[in-house]
Amino acid sequence: MSPQDKFREREKYTNFGFETIESSKKAGLVNNIFDSVATRYDIMNDIMSLGVHRLWKTYLIRKLNPKKNMRMIDIGGGTGDIAIKFINKGGKNVTVADINNKMLNTGRNRAIDSGVVNGIDWVNCDAENLSFQSSSFDVYITAFCLRNVTNLDLALNEAYRILKPGGRFLCLEFSHVGLPILSEIYDKYSFNIVPLIGKIIADDKAAYQYLVESIRRFPEQSDFAQLIGQAGLDIVKYENITCGIVAIHSAWKT
Repeated sequence: MSPQDKFREREKYTNFGFETIESSKKAGLVNNIFDSVATRYDIMNDIMSLGVHRLWKTYLIRKLNPKKNMRMIDIGGGTGDIAIKFINKGGKNVTVADINNKMLNTGRNRAIDSGVVNGIDWVNCDAENLSFQSSSFDVYITAFCLRNVTNLDLALNEAYRILKPGGRFLCLEFSHVGLPILSEIYDKYSFNIVPLIGKIIADDKAAYQYLVESIRRFPEQSDFAQLIGQAGLDIVKYENITCGIVAIHSAWKT
């Protein structure tokens, strides 16, 4: 088999948690998971992280320091929490893009319940093939989304494409714990407790088994930073939070 054929063969397959599946099937499987958990997604996040995920997202928005003239896109932000925080901190124009309509409906309802009725557009689209013109946004922000895409390189290329020159990239994602003792405790909690909570609260143990596995399959901090740079973004940095349980990667389109 030639190197080109080997590359094409690799492109035919991707990971779905710890499974290897045909790439063409992943988006549908991921969509089914979020269909299942959409209405309980935030409750599950509160329980699994003891509410700390809200602090992580608040810190992310603080790092961004929203301005009223910013045009921001939130990728995979269906439940609306990032967008609502952006509006409440002075932002005026945010597009929430998500592949899952149930997540978008959940977010839209949540925004209305929070008193945010203006400034947010809700768009159903794929992070790997965004329905926006090039150089459209000042900020590309995403939280706990990119580990679910089929082709991470394509998603990062799209981030570069739709950002304006001088635009900022920010990604909050579960990452890899550096301390061995904490890593062992975190693994036991993730694989033994989280799926059980998912079964009790969301009535879907398999969905949360996948979500735990998807974290472990996501690139480590430095490897992800390299991929961001390969997409064309510059000044790539990352910051570990909570000992690397999550990390914020940042970059700019120069």
